[in-house]
Amino acid sequence: MSAVTLSIDVGPLRLRNPILLASGTCGYGLEMEPWVPLDAIGGIVTKSLSPRPRPGGPPPRIAELPTGMLNAIGLENIGLNAFLEQKLPALRARGATVIVSIFAETEDEFAAMVERLDGVEGVAAIELNISCPNVKAGGMEFGTSPTMTERLLRLLRPRTRLPLIAKLTPNDTNVFDVGAAALQGGADILSLVNTFLGMAIDVRRERPLLANVVGGYSGPGIKPIALRMVYEMVRRTGAPVIGIGGIQTVEDVLEFLFVGARAVQLGTVNFRDPTAAGRIVQELAQFLAERGLPSVEAWVGRVARVVSGTPVHWGS
Repeated sequence: MSAVTLSIDVGPLRLRNPILLASGTCGYGLEMEPWVPLDAIGGIVTKSLSPRPRPGGPPPRIAELPTGMLNAIGLENIGLNAFLEQKLPALRARGATVIVSIFAETEDEFAAMVERLDGVEGVAAIELNISCPNVKAGGMEFGTSPTMTERLLRLLRPRTRLPLIAKLTPNDTNVFDVGAAALQGGADILSLVNTFLGMAIDVRRERPLLANVVGGYSGPGIKPIALRMVYEMVRRTGAPVIGIGGIQTVEDVLEFLFVGARAVQLGTVNFRDPTAAGRIVQELAQFLAERGLPSVEAWVGRVARVVSGTPVHWGS
């Protein structure tokens, strides 16, 4: 089999391959080193970082379900400055492509963090977490309003030369309007979806499984919905999109790329099988070679060959 080119451009972001590790599922990146060569995958998206260290939510804050998991971690993290001082140098030394995920409670805090990251060696892009469903401030307050999203991006765009990725919530019916607003404001890339709001009950103990009652639902159970949303976002906006949601296998990756995503993020699967990303990179190359395709680029968006016309907008 001939060699296959896996490198791909996602807007202004160049990746060695389209396989990324999703924020909140790979720690700060180094935690995955025993299982995944960090310089062999497309990159890592760090645990979301705030301006100051954050303790997170009370336990129990994770619940395993038959088709995925619920979490209410509450964005616990060491803070941006500690990450840059304690974690980034080691990631840089290992040749990892690092996308820094950030969140804040105010526009000014977002702006200060973006300015702090601009020009930092070893940072490839910034993912703006404007879509976390289990915190009470910031997060979805930005990501559910097209007006606020566009205003935030217009504020941030002049403050960095790094690619800006807007991470979108699936928990609002106007997600496509929010995506368009993010692009209008200056986002280079969209990533979707973040987790769905969900809950679960322990009927024998007569209480919710999470101390926070509700949390973010992720895993294979959300994949068909996430895939549909990525498909529609690509068709509506034409933007570079990173697909997220229930990806477990190379077939899942191929589905997201087929409908137009230019890269994907593996999340919940990392808890079950931390070797998945490295294996999927190899399986992706094998699949493309067997199809006689010279590159992953040749697979992206092939849905257009079999589906024509405008996407269905349910409820419209």
